[in-house]
Amino acid sequence: MIKIQGLSKSFGDVRAVQATDLNVAAGEIMGLVGPDGAGKTTLIRMICGVSDADDGSIEIYGYPIARLDEIRDQFGYMPQRFSLYMDLTVMENIEFFASLYAVKKETIKERAATMLERMGIAGFNNRLAGNLSGGMKQKLALTCSLINHPRLLVLDEPTYGVDPESRQEFWKILYELNREGLTILVSTPYMDEAELCSRVAVMNDGKIIAVGKPADLRSGLTNSLLEIRVGTKDPLAFTECPGLISSTFYGDKFHLEVDDVGEASLAVQEYIEARGWKTVSLREISPSMEDVFVQIAGKQVR
Repeated sequence: MIKIQGLSKSFGDVRAVQATDLNVAAGEIMGLVGPDGAGKTTLIRMICGVSDADDGSIEIYGYPIARLDEIRDQFGYMPQRFSLYMDLTVMENIEFFASLYAVKKETIKERAATMLERMGIAGFNNRLAGNLSGGMKQKLALTCSLINHPRLLVLDEPTYGVDPESRQEFWKILYELNREGLTILVSTPYMDEAELCSRVAVMNDGKIIAVGKPADLRSGLTNSLLEIRVGTKDPLAFTECPGLISSTFYGDKFHLEVDDVGEASLAVQEYIEARGWKTVSLREISPSMEDVFVQIAGKQVR
């Protein structure tokens, strides 16, 4: 459905996207994941024809990006920043975006009623968009991007800054839409959301450094992981600990990459005791998508 080859984009001396290849198949949820500044938004803006590429090619449904207007009504785009008009009501926003796709008035009313019910914001038709909560604004923006009944939906960090409950509700809606046949390309800085995708493209420093199903990417890590909670919150606390390949701090715990769990556990305990720290817990864990990113990105810069 989407085919990208050798795509590059620079802003002055900054290479935002570098020689990127990516294919998105019909019917999947493809997650584009990575930290802020990885190049996700730039890549998505090029896919949607908002920004021109310096090099490379993009095809959607077999059409080159230069002919995007011919298939514009077949995909929806929800940008990173709110595209809503805050001084318009919920219904006025929907009607405006529907008019861009020449959707008939009687069709707009029917589709809007269905979508607002699904989004859980029915009854707010006359409320100004600026007076909605963050989660409701995102649902309205999603409604506007779906009003033309697209086959492909492209979303740029749609849940950024939204509370956890609203994020969960938003992803439930995406799953329902996907089950109905909608293909979804979604970028996110949240690694837990990567777990919800059919496949994931991991992006860092303008490059896609890994692509695959979340389970396959996690199982592809060859080293073991220890999770430890200990009486220090210094992110560099374990940099001098022997027997570790790497250590990463996650707010209240450390993930320690090791070759041998038994030997490393003993070395870590001795290291902790020598510093007088209290161990809250120490256990071997399965890797998360955060660990996948840390290990893959670490290999990229070595």
